[in-house]
Amino acid sequence: MTESSRLPDRIILEGMQFYGFHGVNAEERSLGQSYVVDLTVEMDLGVPGRSDHLEDTVSYTHLFRAVQKVLEGESKNLLEATAEAVARMILEEFPVDAVQVRVKKPRPPIKGSFIENAVVEIYRVRDQNNS
Repeated sequence: MTESSRLPDRIILEGMQFYGFHGVNAEERSLGQSYVVDLTVEMDLGVPGRSDHLEDTVSYTHLFRAVQKVLEGESKNLLEATAEAVARMILEEFPVDAVQVRVKKPRPPIKGSFIENAVVEIYRVRDQNNS
């Protein structure tokens, strides 16, 4: 396997739960609801793997707090906008190469239906604009 074909190293936080006030409907924005977020960041983990020092990697706590700030912060109409705001914050605040964000809205309020989750998943790569 060549260096360029090697899979990227990843830090993954799964099942982070938040209560937010996002949605198009007035009820969603006033009553709020639970959201579940999975976050994957890609970065070289070779140095922290060898050094065993927190300062050589990205703190799980800091990643969690960044996601929390978005999900429990300003209301968004769309899951897409919520996921994009998380990705943008992660790329701006952390030395990661790429980020994948999955936002789940459990039991979305669609009259006459039962849907376990509505999910939006995005993948963004660092470019010159957010380096």
